[in-house]
Amino acid sequence: MPTTILLVHVAATWFMVGLIWLIQLVHYPLFAAVGPAAFAGYAERHRRRILPVVAVPMLIELATGSLLLVARPGGVDAWIVWAGAGLIAVVWVVTAFVSSPLHGKLAPAFDPAFAARLVATNWVRTIAWSVRGVLTLIMTAMAT
Repeated sequence: MPTTILLVHVAATWFMVGLIWLIQLVHYPLFAAVGPAAFAGYAERHRRRILPVVAVPMLIELATGSLLLVARPGGVDAWIVWAGAGLIAVVWVVTAFVSSPLHGKLAPAFDPAFAARLVATNWVRTIAWSVRGVLTLIMTAMAT
């Protein structure tokens, strides 16, 4: 069972690695191209459509990462599981206290300063998920 948990964890993490790089390099920078008149409607549609795409794998990653803390596959060192869990915490804290509030500030109207701050602070999540991705590959190698 721990190996199955690890494989689901790897899949959720790597889904998020790909998604966060797409958001960081393509999606967020294009907010400025929407235009002021259409931005409020765009922001609402964005929120509605992105939520399930992001929330489901994030919750799977959180659940499987938590399970790995108590049910580690044989050969996987505890430090790497705890390091991964720490990075999950970083992602969730930045999402809850930085990214989501910035989306809220952008929702009524596009503001270049808030958009630039969203792109800049999202690098924390992008790097955290990327490092997590590498950690999951190392965990997989340890488990085999």
